[in-house]
Amino acid sequence: MRFFDRQSTFSVAKGLRTSAAPAAPQAFAACAPSSASRRAALKGVRWPAALIFSLFAAVSLFATLCLAGCSQGTTAAEDADPASRAPKFDGLVFEDAMDLDYAELFDVYYYDGGYKAITIEDDPAIYLVVPEGARVPENLPEETRVLQQPLDQVYLCATSAIALVDAIGELDSITMTGTDKSGWEIEAPRNAFDAGKLAFAGKYSAPDYEMLVDNGADMALQSTMILHTPEVMEMEEDLGIPVFIERSSYETNPLGRLEWIKLYGAMWNREDEADKYFNDKVDTIVSYADEPNTGKTVTFFSVGTDGSVVVRRAGDYIAQSIDLGGGVYAFNDLEDNGKGTTVNMTMEQFYATAVNSDYLVYNGAIVDAIESVDDLIEKSPTFADYKAVKEGNVWTTHKDMFQATDKIAEMISDFHELVHDCDEDKMVFFEKVS
Repeated sequence: MRFFDRQSTFSVAKGLRTSAAPAAPQAFAACAPSSASRRAALKGVRWPAALIFSLFAAVSLFATLCLAGCSQGTTAAEDADPASRAPKFDGLVFEDAMDLDYAELFDVYYYDGGYKAITIEDDPAIYLVVPEGARVPENLPEETRVLQQPLDQVYLCATSAIALVDAIGELDSITMTGTDKSGWEIEAPRNAFDAGKLAFAGKYSAPDYEMLVDNGADMALQSTMILHTPEVMEMEEDLGIPVFIERSSYETNPLGRLEWIKLYGAMWNREDEADKYFNDKVDTIVSYADEPNTGKTVTFFSVGTDGSVVVRRAGDYIAQSIDLGGGVYAFNDLEDNGKGTTVNMTMEQFYATAVNSDYLVYNGAIVDAIESVDDLIEKSPTFADYKAVKEGNVWTTHKDMFQATDKIAEMISDFHELVHDCDEDKMVFFEKVS
């Protein structure tokens, strides 16, 4: 159990982070409709009834862990203190920790001399950012991976990270990628390919090691897919290329995922740019916390070639984006204890819940987008019975949605426009099909 030195609320996926349950978002708005209160409300979730029992279980677990911690001589206050949590390095003096509003899966610690340490939940590595020209401390913990600035020859395989790096003005630092030009759906990397600033260096599982070495790669920015090919990660490390594993997609709050821009701001000494970008985006949707939930249900899904249906987990950031936009994720009561972001089910299982959904949003970012309702019915004739089909509320996403992580606030706005029957022309990622 991690404790944080920042204001936070109960998260379904992460468990209890404070000793008291928060007020519902509507209560925040009614009691104190200030900007700060509205931001606090954006951290919360509208809890499905089925998850109430999870709250009590979390409280019990919390109490048990606290007792266990005390028996080992560690108090919650000590764990919450950034100085006690910060990794220790010979010759470096801890100064401060990054203030985070929504992200729960990473921390950044600051030391004298411009050094920084990044820790990520479920990742045993400690990423030590060393300033350009500065010495690497001696006697480093075994799990330390040194990121020596300037990080200007980065091999990027985590496609979701590039938009955030671009948003802080460091796209030119990404000179090699594991995705060829044809695999990019957003403009920035495609333009970089055209300008000769970005080159394909082999996919994550089969990199061009000679190219990485010849170009002086100073970091391999990987997704968790690299964990399936440990021999590749080991080879990159043996070649002196530290591997950083990106996990932003595991954040349950969509604004927590966007807040990873602050992590990249720390890597490239662009904290001010990251803070401004993040705060500006949050400000565009903070007023949603004042609005009551519409109660309209949204199903976000895709159909596989084998006829099975893929939906998002109840605690996933897409589900939370629907909630923050004022809707209700149709599968909020889905019971699943897996760790991924999606759940596969049969068409019959899907039908039982989604048939009465107010809106169907087809995930065209992963598979080919449907172009008509007929395309959807071709996948299964049962779709003709769905309420959303009958009422003309079938939508599809554009293919760039998951790569455009810098526009998560816009995705939340799209869901807001959707459930409030607003102007389709204002949407960034969604398109209505008929």
